[in-house]
Amino acid sequence: MSEETLYKNFLLNKCSFDSAHDLAHIQRVVKSAQTICEEEGGDLEIVTAAAWLHDCITLPKNHPDRSKSSILAGEKAATFLNSIDFPKSEIKHVVHAIEAHSFSAGIEPTTLEAKIVQDADRLDALGAIGVARCLMVGGKLDRPLYQPEDPFCENREPDDSVFTIDHFYEKLFKLPELLNTDSAKKIAFDRINFMKKFLSQLKDEV
Repeated sequence: MSEETLYKNFLLNKCSFDSAHDLAHIQRVVKSAQTICEEEGGDLEIVTAAAWLHDCITLPKNHPDRSKSSILAGEKAATFLNSIDFPKSEIKHVVHAIEAHSFSAGIEPTTLEAKIVQDADRLDALGAIGVARCLMVGGKLDRPLYQPEDPFCENREPDDSVFTIDHFYEKLFKLPELLNTDSAKKIAFDRINFMKKFLSQLKDEV
């Protein structure tokens, strides 16, 4: 059985997903992480394992323990990796990369592999996919698309706990400066340009 099949079977049989953190999201993160790893260096086996398993537990955005998701995911991933004879000396590095990928956890990545996985996950919040995922989450949480009086936060502080589009201003547009690798930053700035064009079109329509 291939490595990809092992990870995929584990995710499909032992994990639950939401619409913004599904198998397709994980596969995109794996692809991005491997691409960044090829350009930046790092241990590809650790990066690949962490990317596949980074969301094996994910709590809803409005869950009171949301910030603990990546810690729980790291624990579950370690148990799984031990069961498939993954190199024991590398499991702790996979777990750290999983724990540090989360924005809400606030854990600083201390290895290149963790930085790569964090970057790959954050890239999936940007561009066309990022727009789609943001709108999906806002809809699931039953939040209005925008604040009617000031949709684009021109004269107010953004509040993405209330309005979906505010998430662009409160978090997403800040992500490129928070990325760790030059490879990811280049991709991020291209995706941000698309998001700004989307908002410009939205502004014309509202």
